[in-house]
Amino acid sequence: MMYRVIMSILILINPVIQKPNHMNENVEKNKTFVVKRSADFEVTGVGENKNWGLTEWITLRPWKISGKPLDTKVKVLYSKTGIYFLFNCEDRMLTATFNSDFEDLWMEDVVEVFLWPNEAKSFYFEYEISPLNHELPILISNENGDLVRWQPFHYDSDRRTRHKTSTQKNIVNSEIEGWIAEFFIPFKLLRPLENISPESGTRWRANMYRVDYDDGVSNWSWKLTDGSFHEYEKFGVFVFE
Repeated sequence: MMYRVIMSILILINPVIQKPNHMNENVEKNKTFVVKRSADFEVTGVGENKNWGLTEWITLRPWKISGKPLDTKVKVLYSKTGIYFLFNCEDRMLTATFNSDFEDLWMEDVVEVFLWPNEAKSFYFEYEISPLNHELPILISNENGDLVRWQPFHYDSDRRTRHKTSTQKNIVNSEIEGWIAEFFIPFKLLRPLENISPESGTRWRANMYRVDYDDGVSNWSWKLTDGSFHEYEKFGVFVFE
């Protein structure tokens, strides 16, 4: 009895993120999200468009946390022309100094989306965006962990993403409370990947992540992976409504 009491106290004063139990492993294995369809709309960086009301929030799970746990949630929609994401990230301090696109954004605060439309090939799309609204859109070739990255060339308007971010502050003391990233990825940007024009019933493998540097490095993900964001065979499933 005394042993159980002592162990309970230790858990309360020293909480840790434990590996998923067998029940959670089954949930992770079958993780699927139905992506609702909407009309196209403009992104504002605050997620104010009424179309976001068509879908629910997805909560990203902590993978590795240094310091105070912070909430991260995402919404996803798609239209005839592309796919929309809305990230809402609780935060206390922004670590963001990159001042241009196509930088190594993952080295600072960032949210990331991975889209793998065709499971027959080891190619997928990665998108990163920082709190300062700088982006990194790249195609990835992943051959047994050997990553080759390709950036868009002639990044013309019909293939260009639309993206905006905003910072949430406490009205009383102006302290940071979080940041929002809202962005649109046109399907045309995903060429030469295949299966990039989803219809009702289309399935894509996908994952969503966040990295934060408040107190060391913290990671969140939708579908848990073991050691790398690029474990594409462990991605979850998007089913288009």
